[in-house]
Amino acid sequence: MANGGSIATRVVASPLGELVVAASEGGLRAVRFPPTDDVSAAGTASGNAARWLDHAERELHEYFHGRLKRFAVPLDMEGTEFQRRVWHELCRIEFGDAISYAELAKRVGSENGFRAVGGANGANKLAIIVPCHRVVSSDGTLGGYGGELWRKRWLLEHERRVAGLPPLDLFEMKMGETATGAAETAR
Repeated sequence: MANGGSIATRVVASPLGELVVAASEGGLRAVRFPPTDDVSAAGTASGNAARWLDHAERELHEYFHGRLKRFAVPLDMEGTEFQRRVWHELCRIEFGDAISYAELAKRVGSENGFRAVGGANGANKLAIIVPCHRVVSSDGTLGGYGGELWRKRWLLEHERRVAGLPPLDLFEMKMGETATGAAETAR
């Protein structure tokens, strides 16, 4: 839930380059790839904001080392009701899996709203933590990603490797199937 007050930021190193991590007293607000103009620097973190930045940095470190599959840091997201519904559903996609934009639209009750869910993905300020990278096009392409497509591919491959799954074959995906379901169908 959105919480007023100042936003504290920190730069966190990752295999994908630096991440700008932002938090409020209410929870984590953003994880973005620089350059980013929607997360402003705001002095030294204190109180809960400092705790949330520390928590996020630890969890991101564990994620990149293959020891964490689900984030627990409290979130302080701002968005429309529809965006929040999409972001909640993104967090339900299993680690190492991927679904199509059309499948995501169906899951949030907007069967023909694949463009709208794409827009909600694009508005997600919590890269990696709210895993919009797990949504791909049903036509065999990666689709979009605000952190550049090479990072989306890296994240998908990292998760599949950690989960002990074969590399993602986007061309095998069919609308409505998850990547795991498509792999099991091929067996």
